[in-house]
Amino acid sequence: MEARRIAIMDTTLRDGEQTPDVSYTPAEKLHLARMLLRDLEVDRIEIASTRVSEGEREAAKRVCSWARKARLVQRVEMLGYVDGETSINWIAGVGGKVMNLLVKGSERHCRAQLGQSPEEHRKRIEQTIRAARRRRFTVNVYLEDWSSGVRDSFDYVFAMVQLLRELRVARIYLADTLGVFTPQDVTRYVGLMVATWPHVDFEFHCHNDYGLATANALEAVRAGARGVHTSVNGMGERAGNTVLAEIVAAIQDHTDLEIGVNESRLAAVSRMVETFSGKDVAANSPIVGRDVFTQTAGIHADGDAKGDLYATRLAPARFGRARRYALGKLSGKASLDHNLEALGIELAPANRDLVLQRIIELGDRKHTVSPEDLPYIIADVLKAPGEQLVRVQDYRVNVAHGEVPRASVTVAFRGETATGEADGDGGYDAFMNALKKAVRPFGIEIPILADYRVRIPPGGRTGALVETIITWRSSPARRSSQWSDETFSTLGVDSDQLGAAIIATEKMLNAVVAKPSPPKRPKSKATSRRRAG
Repeated sequence: MEARRIAIMDTTLRDGEQTPDVSYTPAEKLHLARMLLRDLEVDRIEIASTRVSEGEREAAKRVCSWARKARLVQRVEMLGYVDGETSINWIAGVGGKVMNLLVKGSERHCRAQLGQSPEEHRKRIEQTIRAARRRRFTVNVYLEDWSSGVRDSFDYVFAMVQLLRELRVARIYLADTLGVFTPQDVTRYVGLMVATWPHVDFEFHCHNDYGLATANALEAVRAGARGVHTSVNGMGERAGNTVLAEIVAAIQDHTDLEIGVNESRLAAVSRMVETFSGKDVAANSPIVGRDVFTQTAGIHADGDAKGDLYATRLAPARFGRARRYALGKLSGKASLDHNLEALGIELAPANRDLVLQRIIELGDRKHTVSPEDLPYIIADVLKAPGEQLVRVQDYRVNVAHGEVPRASVTVAFRGETATGEADGDGGYDAFMNALKKAVRPFGIEIPILADYRVRIPPGGRTGALVETIITWRSSPARRSSQWSDETFSTLGVDSDQLGAAIIATEKMLNAVVAKPSPPKRPKSKATSRRRAG
């Protein structure tokens, strides 16, 4: 027996735009419409409400113009109202062919909000649908507040659906407008609708006020609904709508039903909506969240290495993503090995242990190390001096608006310590001026800073590790003509930019004290004769 196919109607561009502070430009709506229909291959999209604004009209025109050329205009829907021909004219004016008519699905809403009797409301609905038919529109109908109506006044719902059947609407949308149903309610009442009208094409539209939207949509299709309505990232009014990625994966993995969505593009569409809307996706959001395919505990990384012991059907490759292994205080060798392998890096066991130790140190300071940070840590560890004779034991740098930066530094060298304090033009300049005072008793000459570069890993994360590379030129006291161009670089990595610079500076101090002084130039005979004379 052939599996029943479930239609996905995505309303990111209509109901999803009712998210507070979200408004897409016409260009953004067009781009998202293309992604949803062409890349993601959802069955239909709802792109606008009629009579909203000129911006909404322009966006709908652009989407419909593209959809007509792509022969997809029947998959583009717009919300209309029981207003005679006003909504119909609006949709026709932008080039649309499908109207989703909003009617009252509960008697309470009909009487209290519209001030009409059920008979009056049904009469006006019939007039609007017949007018749309004359314009050769496809008409679907939303039963607004159906979840309350079917529970409190089934006779009202029965009379409404009977009328819509007679008018041969294409689909009836059962709306849990306030998100009040439980999965048990959905099973009961969607099942009642399907059993009463087995040949009607019902689709379920729910909201997430109790965090039950995915569970409710799943129960709706099990109860016989032929489609569900979704929104990318769950965008929508109040707590939002059914999350597209979640219900697609749930139907695929927990039913024998079929859907036509291209799962490998879910993450890409999610990121685009996140960018256009300005609403961040939680890091732990199923399927599309930044962290959901990241293993943090070392035991999980070890289990994956020994036979995918922690794998499920939610494989990252299925959604166009990759498994990641977080690096922090919970990391073990297996987590590090997974990341090194992904980067194509091999380390000797001793160096690997040093890198892991540095990762754990950073983790104890509440910093999570990303795979992008790892090359910086490796460079930092491998370029560290073998024996650390000089240590920046303590430092304090004060920088405030309207005040001169000031620093104090304590340096330890061969069992002795010394402290220096100084002002500067900036935080690091104040640190260096204080450092020069602190090392003066030890006879350490500070090289000249020739170059100072700061990098962070790709991605622009403010919490990324900072890599600071400082190039030094030998101080005048150590120079001879043959040493005048001598430079060397030191590297520091830390979660704080100043901290990274200080680590690089500490490495410079150790390089200076470990390097022998330059040989004295032999005096030429001519010089000797002049001095002798």
